[in-house]
Amino acid sequence: MGKRCQSCGMPMKQDPQGGGDNADGTKNPDYCSYCYRQGAFVQPDFSARQMQDFCMEKLREMRMPKLVAWALTRGIPGLERWKK
Repeated sequence: MGKRCQSCGMPMKQDPQGGGDNADGTKNPDYCSYCYRQGAFVQPDFSARQMQDFCMEKLREMRMPKLVAWALTRGIPGLERWKK
């Protein structure tokens, strides 16, 4: 299993930008470019549950079956961003 974004769980190899970027422009190895830009979270006020709902919706827009989308997002609360 490869590295996953520690905010949404997306495989980092799927990120077209190769990861999010820090404020100094360097790549952040822990978060994807959809979740982390210019040193900050794109959705700073999201809870883990809100991130799950958001990701489920995006996966459903991509025509992912609901059960598969649920399975792919159920681990989000255990990711580093949400352990605080």
